[in-house]
Amino acid sequence: MKKWLRKFSTVTMATLLATGSLATSVFVSAQEDEEFETGTLTEFPLTEETVHMSLMAPGTGMAEWADMPTLQVYEEMTNISWEYITPPMSDFGTRMNLAFASGDLPDIIYGAGSGTLTRGMEVDYGRQGILIPLEGYLAEYAPNFTALTEENPDILRSITAPDGHIYSLPFLSGGPTGIWPTGPLWYNGAWLDALGVEEVPTTVDDFYDLLVRMRDEDPNGNGQADEIPFTDVALEYSRPYILTAFGMKAFGIEEVDGVVRYAPVTDNYRAYLEFMAKLYSEGLLDQETFIQANEQKKAKGQNNQIGLFQDWFSFFTLGGTEDEAVNNPMFHPLTSEWAPEPISPASPQLQTGVFAITNQAENPELAVQWVDYFYSPDGAAFLNQGPEGAMWIWSENEAGEPVKVFNTENVDITNTEEYRGQITPDYGIPVPKGTFNVAGVHVDPNETDASAFSDFIRDETEAKMQPYAEVPFPVTYLTTDEQDIIVTMQTDLNTFIVEQEARFITGVQEINDDTWAQYVNTINSMGIDDYVMVHQQAYDRWVQAGE
Repeated sequence: MKKWLRKFSTVTMATLLATGSLATSVFVSAQEDEEFETGTLTEFPLTEETVHMSLMAPGTGMAEWADMPTLQVYEEMTNISWEYITPPMSDFGTRMNLAFASGDLPDIIYGAGSGTLTRGMEVDYGRQGILIPLEGYLAEYAPNFTALTEENPDILRSITAPDGHIYSLPFLSGGPTGIWPTGPLWYNGAWLDALGVEEVPTTVDDFYDLLVRMRDEDPNGNGQADEIPFTDVALEYSRPYILTAFGMKAFGIEEVDGVVRYAPVTDNYRAYLEFMAKLYSEGLLDQETFIQANEQKKAKGQNNQIGLFQDWFSFFTLGGTEDEAVNNPMFHPLTSEWAPEPISPASPQLQTGVFAITNQAENPELAVQWVDYFYSPDGAAFLNQGPEGAMWIWSENEAGEPVKVFNTENVDITNTEEYRGQITPDYGIPVPKGTFNVAGVHVDPNETDASAFSDFIRDETEAKMQPYAEVPFPVTYLTTDEQDIIVTMQTDLNTFIVEQEARFITGVQEINDDTWAQYVNTINSMGIDDYVMVHQQAYDRWVQAGE
């Protein structure tokens, strides 16, 4: 078999792996053999004779998968051809469940993610023999993925079911944004400038004082009292960052010094509710927080009416450009009597359920080899950016170094993401791959990966998240018996605490000793002790797996 080795110079590979991209990976293995230096340990073709396989995945509607250049080229590279079954994302869960129920399954379930192919489903279908164990194939057929697990052992224990088997391979997220549990909170930098604020708050008291100033001192300068200091949509995205100010990491199950607890029944959570109710009653929290949609929030942002908000990047809400967004600082975690040390919630940087092989596959070893390429720097870049000639072509900068630039014959550079969704499945769904620090695609060959905005994102994250980051609870699997205990309970608990949060914060229900006791008693009556016990058992298994 021949190796697929791109003819990169040392300078080119240094460029491909240089810092500056938002896709830096914490999982990159520092091996120094020739194959790793070229970006992959995969040998192509994977088979001398063409093999046909089938794959079910959620379609984004951008293009038929069979027409995507990335997959067309990869078929040529691998000698594996595919039947792609790609129902719309809105129908995918239903179609996948029907396939499992009927037994009319494809060889591969791809891009489902843990929200659709849940870890409970993996355990159940694995026990029935419908999903096959993958661990026996990894050492021989997945050298790139194996290298990542050797660098970070948490990967393996986070994807291993209680029966000791691995039923799906993950999406691994990295880079400066990989640690984000969701898009951060951002301050309106123009308002901070107007108020003469040079450093963002680091305590709950200073945070409250700043919101008061935003409300009262006309920072948008229009002479009207129309400022909204703090807004969100039902607190769904801001909540994790405010909870930490009161010593919690999650709106539910969390681990504290090896002990699992349910945060919404703690005194810490009551303190959070009382603080947020104070903000709401004083007009510091948007009065439409629990009734508005994201579009309404963004409209307020673009009307220069909000001072603190959540989004992936600040210009998504406020409008403007990346260059202007560097003036909008990231929220800093807050301390209080409940949290004397700052805490920032962190993502486990791993999602399960993105690549599973069913018992219909006649060549599971080839399927594992096929996906393993995407856990290498070369493969991840190929999956994300497509092959040469589709979205990008090679050019040279003024120094004579090769640089990827947009293929402007195909790509409208004002809307590159829409085109990317037509050339690769790595768009809008979680895909099996590692995330590495690889070169981006440029408009001008004399650009570099580094930019003021990417530097800003990296620096803000390193200053305000990374030093304080804690994963609330690791990625764990439950046994079938444990799932039976909590499956209904979990839905009922989530519904109840979300509804009660809104009632307490908006003042529909006063927070006092009697109402708090009633609230806690209701949660206790729903079986919270068993709920916590199950997660403690899962956490203990996870810890033991790493010993």
